[in-house]
Amino acid sequence: MKEKIEKLLAEIEGLKASKEQEIEEIRVRLLGKKGSVTRLFDEFRDILPEHKREIGQILNKLKVAASGKIDELRSLIEESEQPADSKYDLTKPGDMISIGGRHPISVTRDEILSIFNKFGYILAEGPEIEDDWHVFGALNFPPEHPARDMQDTFFISNGENPVLLRTHTSSVQVRAMEKMKLPIRIVCPGRVFRNEAISARAHCIFHQVEGLYIDKKVSFADLKQAVLLFAREMFGEDAQIRLRPSYFPFTEPSAEVDVSCNICKGTGCNICKGTGWLEIMGCGMVDPNVLEANGIDSTIYTGFAFGMGIERIAMLKWQVKDLRHYFENDIRFLKEFETVI
Repeated sequence: MKEKIEKLLAEIEGLKASKEQEIEEIRVRLLGKKGSVTRLFDEFRDILPEHKREIGQILNKLKVAASGKIDELRSLIEESEQPADSKYDLTKPGDMISIGGRHPISVTRDEILSIFNKFGYILAEGPEIEDDWHVFGALNFPPEHPARDMQDTFFISNGENPVLLRTHTSSVQVRAMEKMKLPIRIVCPGRVFRNEAISARAHCIFHQVEGLYIDKKVSFADLKQAVLLFAREMFGEDAQIRLRPSYFPFTEPSAEVDVSCNICKGTGCNICKGTGWLEIMGCGMVDPNVLEANGIDSTIYTGFAFGMGIERIAMLKWQVKDLRHYFENDIRFLKEFETVI
């Protein structure tokens, strides 16, 4: 038997194969139920006890050699079947991979939130599908107000308290007044929806950031200072603001806020239409009716609110003239912001 084993070992060392099928045939011939190695193990039972130890060691060596040779042949075939370009040179520098960039709306949103975070405002969010009370009723919108008309609002269901897609993130302010402890100082970013024709300066979907501050002895002077600080953080330390009287159902008094044009520095250009000013947001003191509707004593507390369109701020910051670019996912447009994001 010892001679058979040594002869088979020599045969195994010289084995070659070029296909997986040939390797399988070798495996069956050596290690299959009727294979050469298997038969030797069967014969081992009849070996005299005094020779079992020596023969057993040699026999185990044979089985290990057979299994190792089969694995070696299989690995050689796998390497030979790989395409040439899959054999990497690990000493070469890696390929530059373009990881893209963040969307300009996301960048602008985060910058706005970062500014107000420095002023002590915390983030508040709410659902995009809302009820009439949180979008209109609690914000002092009378039943006949045009914003309740189907021409402006996407209604989902009718009833005593209709369900709709929120038209502004002021609904988040209502939820904050309902649940948060006073004082309240929040910013509310989010997507809003209005039934408008899509054009270069309007869209049925856009993004807002609104803010709310309620405490004792909050004044219009506090509002003006907050808006001025924001404008200088966003558009530069030389930015100036002006407030024009306006009307919103949920604030009184109300104002529109303009910032000095950051392109022409107030001298007049096509971006600001020669006026030297750009409109950036609406604001005002929270109407006492809104405070009372949300369970806040208006004889003790006052507050202010403001709201801006993120697309509008982004348009002014990067002089984008067509709002539709933000929604079309044109890679040529988005690539222009990779260096600033």
